[in-house]
Amino acid sequence: MTELQADKLVTQMDYARAGQITPQMKEVAEREHREPEYIRERVADGRIAIPANIVHIKKGMRAFGVGEGLSTKVNVNLGISGDKADAAEEWKKVKIAEDLGADAIMDLSNSGKTRKFRQQLIDETPLMVGTVPMYDAIGYMEKPLVKLTKDDLLATVRAHAEDGVDFVTIHAGINRSVIKTFKETGRLMNIVSRGGSLLFGWMEVTGSENPFYEFYDEVLDICHEYDVTISLGDSCRPGCLYDANDATETAEIIELGKLAVRAWKRGVQVMIEGPGHMAIDEIAANMKMEKRLCHNAPFYVLGPLVTDIGVGYDHITAAIGGAISASAGADFLCYVTPSEHLCLPDAQDVRDGLIATKIAAHAADIAKKVPHARDEDDRMGQARRKLDWEEMWKHALDPERARDRYESSPAATEGTCTMCGKMCAVRTVNKVFEGTTIDLGMDDE
Repeated sequence: MTELQADKLVTQMDYARAGQITPQMKEVAEREHREPEYIRERVADGRIAIPANIVHIKKGMRAFGVGEGLSTKVNVNLGISGDKADAAEEWKKVKIAEDLGADAIMDLSNSGKTRKFRQQLIDETPLMVGTVPMYDAIGYMEKPLVKLTKDDLLATVRAHAEDGVDFVTIHAGINRSVIKTFKETGRLMNIVSRGGSLLFGWMEVTGSENPFYEFYDEVLDICHEYDVTISLGDSCRPGCLYDANDATETAEIIELGKLAVRAWKRGVQVMIEGPGHMAIDEIAANMKMEKRLCHNAPFYVLGPLVTDIGVGYDHITAAIGGAISASAGADFLCYVTPSEHLCLPDAQDVRDGLIATKIAAHAADIAKKVPHARDEDDRMGQARRKLDWEEMWKHALDPERARDRYESSPAATEGTCTMCGKMCAVRTVNKVFEGTTIDLGMDDE
């Protein structure tokens, strides 16, 4: 390779296609128990993305792989809201995300000047950082929605890229053709994506094409310059079970598949965003359809929520859908908290939502036979067999919660818990194998 050719290599995809294994590919390979060549090959053809902005790499970020054959990744949403602008509370959420093993944080700040929070987040967290520039454009440009121009939107994308954002949600799939389908076929919940609804409103008022679609190549130029992975937003994801897998959602997925190919041709990494709300029996087929139409690009899903009436418990409805979707091919789960549809989540909501989503991701990894996915479960089984509580905490997803619950209700019989006490099945069998006589009607110590 000549020096001139080497100078053209910027993105992980560029290097992979040139046959070069980057330090980030090596890091992902080691963490995922895969050979570096396995990672390189799939980054080259888009089946794996390594969202790692060159600016964030210099600040010491960890490299995470998202895609085929890798562990299911989990994202935490947070950010400053116009109704509740409390940066200190958001930093508590960042700490929870880091401590409990999230892989990514999406800064969805949408009020005022958000750049300071975003820059500090990128400076301080080693996790992948994602954003939605459309949310930020109105405050960043200090203009009402309908006055935004394509140059304003591109300038916002560039600001996020320059700051070091690793992946950006770009709602490029909601073009005039998709809107025509939406209007002709109708929906129960219409458009529930915040970014998608803003662009729909802009397009309806101005009569113009979606700027992210019309000037997509310019977006790709920015993303390539900093190696920002483009996460193609699902503007028309179903917001209720009734709208799942309808004509509008399908029309947009077709467009996202085309946009993915265009990005790959420019050396830009891609993820595809997905549903939404969806009945359990429809999830696997949706995952397969998305993978087919989007050429096996990594799939990033919100849930999906498997019922619409679990309000206040939607971290559970989403975890059910997340486990099914990931076992059927989804690669990246966006967490959902108990506050979904209700209010901005507090720190405890974030904790509950993250743990529920990590359970879903881990359960799916076991089903997908991800290398070594079950190791911790087997170690937990061994610790439980020995009634070794300290060892159990080491293998729990949330050791603090597990220990607190156990210690809050002390058992009379040492080594057991208050569920079974002296009648603990594990204790009984252990004593039999030890040759100890068991008499549960009296003290057998």
